Amino acid sequence: MSWDETTLGDHIDVISGPAFKSAQFTENKDDVPLIKGENIAQGYIAWNKSRYWPRNELNEHRKYWLEPGDLVLAMDRPWIPAGLKWAEIQGHDPLCLLVQRVARIRARGELHQRFLKYLIASKGFSDYIQNIMYGVNVPHISGKQIKAFPFLLPDLPTQERIAAILSAYDDLIENNRRRIALLEQAARLLYREWFVHFRFPGHETAKFVDGLPEGWRMRALSELAQITMGQSPKSEFYNNVGDGLPFHQGVTHYGFRFVEDKMFSTAITKLANAGDILFSVRAPVGRINYTLNNMVLGRGLSAFRSLSGHQSFLFYCLKSHFFKENLIGGGAIFAATNKKELESLEVICPSEALVALFDEKASMIDAQIKALSLKNRQLTKARDLLLPRLMDGRIPVKV
Repeated sequence: MSWDETTLGDHIDVISGPAFKSAQFTENKDDVPLIKGENIAQGYIAWNKSRYWPRNELNEHRKYWLEPGDLVLAMDRPWIPAGLKWAEIQGHDPLCLLVQRVARIRARGELHQRFLKYLIASKGFSDYIQNIMYGVNVPHISGKQIKAFPFLLPDLPTQERIAAILSAYDDLIENNRRRIALLEQAARLLYREWFVHFRFPGHETAKFVDGLPEGWRMRALSELAQITMGQSPKSEFYNNVGDGLPFHQGVTHYGFRFVEDKMFSTAITKLANAGDILFSVRAPVGRINYTLNNMVLGRGLSAFRSLSGHQSFLFYCLKSHFFKENLIGGGAIFAATNKKELESLEVICPSEALVALFDEKASMIDAQIKALSLKNRQLTKARDLLLPRLMDGRIPVKV
């Protein structure tokens, strides 16, 4: 079996979207979601971060519709150079539109679309992009540079077999990801049912005082949580080889629930402990994740820990209060926030017994989410070890 030396430009079509005017963005989920860099979450689309475009203008942008199987690639900061971000549009994803600084990549001719997906996912492609990025103030890449990527191309049956082997891992990962999303939705709906709509156990006989059930009150966030603000070490202490503790100073390496440790620091300024809730304090304000490990907390993040030990209740309380990135419960938009503002924010605090009951239920859901997330990390690691050996022919496949 021979593999031909070639470049992507001979086998793909690449376009990027137009500069949609932000003044026309909507929050209406019946409109058409836009795929921006912030939506791209390493292999899949994070729809909860979407902005929308009026549906009645959809046909004017037919060229930029995204279809199942399309690959999208973020082309500028902060996703370049912090870490290559790409995703595949799935059959269950909604019809969506491509925007400026995001590339849509489609295979043609003798290149199979699923094989192309794993080329884009390969370390070789990521390293290539990191080495050729340009732009001093806004690092970005171009379609021309994407097309110049050199690779070895096997025949179509071999491409299909390689893609099938790797897709088996991705199918398991995607199934777990959907289960995680459903579990979190269940916990968030339970929180909303009990503490927003006041349909908690025993609500039928509850008395209300000033709009709240008797025994409930508004409390400052500082009464519920220990809040640690981040402080970044000097860059000379950063590394990506695992020396020191994991280091995060923004949302670049946020996952669906847990941050992914890509950068490390040998100097400790502020420390977040394993299990702490990470909260972004710079745009986008209010993005939330957990850390699985002790980590160095950079200036763009803060860490929250429940003073009563009800960490799951605190998590869903924050999720409800900061209901969309940059938005705080009352609808105010923040480019940044500080410790004083966070500590003084008031949230609804139910009775201790009800908080404990919710936390018991939610923590069981969260334990399932954690187990599935760790399983996905194992599957991803196994796939990523196998991927380069299949893609360059070191592991032969039978067709």
